[in-house]
Amino acid sequence: MSEFVLNGIERVKSVFDVSSVVLTLVYTMGHIIIAMICVSVITGAPIQLAAMSALIEPMINGVWFFILHSIYKSR
Repeated sequence: MSEFVLNGIERVKSVFDVSSVVLTLVYTMGHIIIAMICVSVITGAPIQLAAMSALIEPMINGVWFFILHSIYKSR
C-alpha cells in the first residue's frame, strides 16, 4: 500500500511543479484572510459575509498567480 501511495505522489510531482502549487496555496490563503479582514473593517460586514465576499476573487487570483509563476519559471 505504501508503495502505491509513493508512486502516486511521484506521479503528481511529475505532472505539477509542487513548489509552485504550495506557493500558490499559501499566497491564496493569505489573500483570502487579508480580504476578509479588509471587507469586514471597511464595510462593517460580519466576518461570515466578508468571508463569502473574499473567497471568489482570491481564488481567481490564485489561479492567475499559478499561471504567471509557471510562465516565469519556464523562461
